[in-house]
Amino acid sequence: MPKHNKSFDLTISDIDLIEAALHVTKRELSLERMEGTSAMLPAKAASDPLRQIDDLLGRLHNQKIFYRPVKSPYVSG
Repeated sequence: MPKHNKSFDLTISDIDLIEAALHVTKRELSLERMEGTSAMLPAKAASDPLRQIDDLLGRLHNQKIFYRPVKSPYVSG
């Protein structure tokens, strides 16, 4: 039986492109849901593509390492 590839060779620009595509897809699905009659019906959590996209975007965000200067005090904003 074949095994899953656990090693990926993606650059930061590849991840940015994936994130942008997910945001566009999420926006389109949200607009379709608002326009359709299914907006009133509860979506199943397991098969809801919007929930899956949100989950994937959250996991991508949580894997990022944000730069924070070490030598000088950090000033936000």
